[in-house]
Amino acid sequence: MESQLALIEQSFSSRYSLYVREALDELPDNFTITDPSISGHPIVFASRGFLKMCGYSRDEVIGQNGRIFQGPRTNRRSVMEIRDAIREERTVEVNLLNYRKDGTPFWMLFHMSPIFSKEDGSVTHFIAVQIPISRSRRGLCGGNKSTSRTNGVNLWEDMAFSSCRREVCSEGIVELGHVVEFNPVFDSHTSGVEVEEPCEANEVEKRRAISAINSIISVLTHYSELTGRLVCGKKCSCYGTSPLGSSITISLGRIKQSFVLTDVNTPDMPIVYASNAFFKLTGYSKNEVLGRNCRFLSGADTDTSTIHLIKESVRTEKPCTVRILNYRKDGSSFWNLLHISPIRNASGKIAYFVGVQMDESSRSHGRDGLSFEMRHKSTVGAVRVALRTGCFLLHLLELQLQHLRQAFK
Repeated sequence: MESQLALIEQSFSSRYSLYVREALDELPDNFTITDPSISGHPIVFASRGFLKMCGYSRDEVIGQNGRIFQGPRTNRRSVMEIRDAIREERTVEVNLLNYRKDGTPFWMLFHMSPIFSKEDGSVTHFIAVQIPISRSRRGLCGGNKSTSRTNGVNLWEDMAFSSCRREVCSEGIVELGHVVEFNPVFDSHTSGVEVEEPCEANEVEKRRAISAINSIISVLTHYSELTGRLVCGKKCSCYGTSPLGSSITISLGRIKQSFVLTDVNTPDMPIVYASNAFFKLTGYSKNEVLGRNCRFLSGADTDTSTIHLIKESVRTEKPCTVRILNYRKDGSSFWNLLHISPIRNASGKIAYFVGVQMDESSRSHGRDGLSFEMRHKSTVGAVRVALRTGCFLLHLLELQLQHLRQAFK
C-alpha cells in the first residue's frame, strides 16, 4: 500500500512543479486525473468540486479505480466505450448513470481526454470531466424502452448478442486478462432523476466539458514547462512510432505470426502495427512500415485482379484469403498466402483490418501442426483478444457479481 501511494505521489511530482495541485484546485470544474501507468489505473487527483458532488473525501478517492462509482444500473456499453478510448488513447464523451457515496444514482456527461508526453508521445494521464445533466432535461430522458433496458437485468440478453462479443467468440479464443478501468463521477443536483430513463446532455453542457478540459490541460502544460518534462493535449506523431497504446502493443507483441494492423478511420488505411515476424519476412524495419499502406509490398508482377479482391473485401467489410505475389525490401519475391479480416470495437464499428501473411514456400505447418487456414484464424483471434482482452467473460462476470451482491444484501 505504501509503495502504491508513493507511485501516486510521484505521478505528479516527477512531471509537474510543486504548486500544480494548488493551481488545479483553484479551477471550478468537477474532474479527476488518473495515471494508466500505475497498476489498477488509479485516481491521482480529484478536484474539490468533484469531491463535493460525489460525497467522498480525498483520502477515500485517491488511489481508487473509477469502478467504485459504478452501480447496478450503470450502462455497460458506456463502460466499454470508455475502456476502448483508454486502450486507444483517445477522447471519449458519454452520458453516464453513476452513484454517490450514499448510493444515490444520477446522470452526468462524462468527458475524458488523454494527456501526452512531448518526449515520447506516451500517455501520462487521463483527465475526466463530469458535468451534471440538469433536471430540466428530464423531459428528454425518456422514450425508447429498448434503450433503457440495457441498464437492467435484460442487459444479459444484449450482452450475449452485441457485436463486440461476437467477434471474440467467433474465433473460439477467450483469454482473461487485465482490463483498464475508468473514472466516472457525479453531481449533487440530480438526485431525483429517473434511473430507468437515459438522459442526454445538451450542447451547453457539452461546451462546458470541453472548456473545462482545455483549462485543465492549460494548467498541466504550464506546470510541466517549469520542470522541462512537457505535456500536451495532442499526441505527437513521431515517425516510426505506433499510435496504439503501450498496453495494446505489449499484448500484440506476444503474437509470433507475421501480421499487420491497419487503421480504417485514417485516409489510405495506414499500417499502425506490424509484428516482428512481418519485419523478418519482408526485410523492412519499423520506420519503413508504420504509416504506409500495404500496397508497398506489391510489385511489377503482382496480379491487379487479386488487389481488386482485397479492395472489395475492405469495401464490403468482409474477410478474405488470397494468394498474392509480394516483394521483400531486397527485391526478392514470394507468394504470400494473405488473409485479411475486420476488427470491430465495442460499438460494433470496424476500427481496424488485420492482415496475416504466410510465405507459401514454407510448406511445413510448423510445430503446432495447424494448416495455413487454421493458423490464419488463430492469429486473427489472438489479435482480437489482444485488442479487447477478455471483454466477453469479464463483463459477464462483473454483471453476475453485481447481481450476486444484490441477492445477498
